[in-house]
Amino acid sequence: MDYRRFDLNLLVVLDALLEESGVHATARRLGMSQPNVSFALAKLRRTMGDQLLVRDGAGMRPTALGEALREPLRRLLHGVEHEILAGRDFDPATASRRFVLSTSDIGELVFLPRLMQKLERCAPHVTLECRSLRPAELSRAMGDGAVDLALGYFPDLGEGPFMTQKLFDHPFTCIARSGHPALDAPWTAQAFLALGHIVVSQSGRSQELFEAQLERMGLRRRVALQSPHFMSVPLLVAGSDLISTVPKAVGALFARMAPLVLVDPPFEAPLINIQQYWHLRVQDDPGVVWLRSLIARLFLGRDPTPEDMA
Repeated sequence: MDYRRFDLNLLVVLDALLEESGVHATARRLGMSQPNVSFALAKLRRTMGDQLLVRDGAGMRPTALGEALREPLRRLLHGVEHEILAGRDFDPATASRRFVLSTSDIGELVFLPRLMQKLERCAPHVTLECRSLRPAELSRAMGDGAVDLALGYFPDLGEGPFMTQKLFDHPFTCIARSGHPALDAPWTAQAFLALGHIVVSQSGRSQELFEAQLERMGLRRRVALQSPHFMSVPLLVAGSDLISTVPKAVGALFARMAPLVLVDPPFEAPLINIQQYWHLRVQDDPGVVWLRSLIARLFLGRDPTPEDMA
């Protein structure tokens, strides 16, 4: 028999008939008319070449074939209900799921402390994996389903099959060693440009915003060191008269690691547009919908850095 020509709805009727042992009770259970149940049974009998159920007093009892079909039919319908249809539900209190996030250079510092605290309370079996990917790699990974959400500043994901939600704007800060003599004098653009600078060039895109702003203003500084790594910066700055301009979340963390002070740039600096990004393929995924909603409740219009880290 070609299953593609078989009306699979008939299996629901047969399951109910085997359970209820009668047309009337089956019709009531399925919300069907009795004639439609009788028609479905007649069609099943023709298709299967067997009576399946026969009269037995006031009710019906299964034939040998009908009885043999009872358990496989239950397994089949149970699988449809619990493995196919149930996949559209997401209960954070009981769900065991691993979400993969990609974050920018400030993403983990800004998002993870509060997000992990919330997950521990409301979704104890949910786990996170964070990945740092280059823009082209991130686009492919999200399209392939390997990354669920991106958090931070990713201007390359603003078009095509990607959806975005702006969360907040995040500022830059300058870091200098405690007691730096330049901070005792007027903190002007000229004083800023006269110092030696450490510039971090990472795969994240936020630093490009600051560099573009300097270029628009026609400001040129002396770059004493350019490095791909953030973590060497605090000790280098703390042990010299060099300064560095970084996202405020990064600077606040550095100030906990070394004797550093944070000071605003002495000119109009750009703000980093922090958003969450997702691919259209997970637009309606119940788990990702829940996670996006949670992130929005925690961070929409709320940069946690000033109160938590600065």
